[in-house]
Amino acid sequence: MSKVIGIDLGTTNSCVAIMEGGEPVVIANSEGTRTTPSMVAFSESGERLVGQQAKRQAVTNPENTLFAIKRLIGRKFDSEAVKKDIKISPFKIIKADNGDAWVEARGKKYSAPEISAMILQKMKQTAEDYLGETVTDAVVTVPAYFNDSQRQATKDAGKISGLNVLRIINEPTAAALAYGLDKKEEEKIAVFDLGGGTFDISILELGDGVFEVKSTNGDTFLGGEDFDQLIIDYVADEFKKDQGIDLRGDKMALQRLKEGSEKAKCELSSSMETDINLPFITADASGPKHLNIKLTRAKLESICSKLLNKLTGPCKTALKDAGLTPSDI
Repeated sequence: MSKVIGIDLGTTNSCVAIMEGGEPVVIANSEGTRTTPSMVAFSESGERLVGQQAKRQAVTNPENTLFAIKRLIGRKFDSEAVKKDIKISPFKIIKADNGDAWVEARGKKYSAPEISAMILQKMKQTAEDYLGETVTDAVVTVPAYFNDSQRQATKDAGKISGLNVLRIINEPTAAALAYGLDKKEEEKIAVFDLGGGTFDISILELGDGVFEVKSTNGDTFLGGEDFDQLIIDYVADEFKKDQGIDLRGDKMALQRLKEGSEKAKCELSSSMETDINLPFITADASGPKHLNIKLTRAKLESICSKLLNKLTGPCKTALKDAGLTPSDI
């Protein structure tokens, strides 16, 4: 029997795992990382780039780099969520003949499941390279609040990518299973999931080894990317004060600034301060300019405080919807 893979198809990043000796093992991709950006880009020559390759040229080719497609999957073009997405997406979101939200890149139209399938294909390939055999069966996770059409669209994406999706599992349930919480007696747990593009809070009740989702809440437009954006704005503002040049107007500089900001954010998880050092970031008549800005953890927390405050509301609502108080969890 061929191996079954588990895929976390995320808004911002995806990852794939396999069971080995009763333990789940996350597989590193061809670039050597355990997560793959959920991005698909089409270059000028018509080449298709998926994952890290797409991310590296995102700022210099924004109209043809598709990201956060999960926000569109199984949704109609006229829905509120899609209207919100159109406002902030640099790529073109169009209305399909059946009313679904599709995307357009380099003059070609694609459905959300088609783009998601390209990401799933990359995950499938990652697993096959590791196992040395063909993989056909997969289990894929989706947010607890996904409705039937969003779940079906995710299954369709699997089919297009050549995978038979055996089961769709709710992300909070998958997280609870990963922590071995199914071994406990009856209890109520909260799963707090702040991802790259979305924030979800779910209240689960466990009884007889079965998880029931009691309530779910969150913000589909709040995640790590938004924290990165605040750092980018802070650094760009500081540089502008110092040098009089706004880096946000230069796509090449912005791509480097985006990568530098994300790296600094990650570094501040383990250290109290870090440097964002980008030599030759831009130039003016007097010559090249270098960017070197110190960022402390305290500064990062104050920059991001307004986002952190946005996390409390959904948690309170989820508890209220489940009819529970914090002490019940």
